[in-house]
Amino acid sequence: MPPSSPRAKKRDDYYRDRRRRKVCAFCADKTAGIDYKEVNRLRRYLSERAKIEPRRKTGTCAGHQRELAIALKRARHVALLPVAPQHLRP
Repeated sequence: MPPSSPRAKKRDDYYRDRRRRKVCAFCADKTAGIDYKEVNRLRRYLSERAKIEPRRKTGTCAGHQRELAIALKRARHVALLPVAPQHLRP
């Protein structure tokens, strides 16, 4: 089949849109649990507006996303992480 045929073009477009699935960083490291005191690691999962990033953006699995949310909230509670972004504070 020549590459200029419409069928080949559709196939190329299909594979171009498919992206590689992200791998959970916590599963890859085989960590036992997520510690709220690891501020540098947790900060990667916050947006610039200090919101928790969704799974589809970070690539974490469901179980680790739940643990991550709990750890981030604990770190916020003990003031290790910001609740609001720096530029929005009075």
